Amino acid sequence: MASESGRTTPRRVVKCPQCGRNSVYAPSNPYRPFCSERCKSLDLGAWASEGFRLPDETPPDDQPFGDPKLQ
Repeated sequence: MASESGRTTPRRVVKCPQCGRNSVYAPSNPYRPFCSERCKSLDLGAWASEGFRLPDETPPDDQPFGDPKLQ
């Protein structure tokens, strides 16, 4: 792969976040950082169905806000 300056740049290979296989991280891979359209779609589906969620640190309405150790 040649860059604009004429030098060859190494191919960057990363792990697919969905399946763990090697994936080329370059403009030639339209699904990057995923290895395939399937892995990209599975990841998007997990986000859409709220499969990836961050823990909620908000206490229930019957508990005061803040660190319980300090109260």
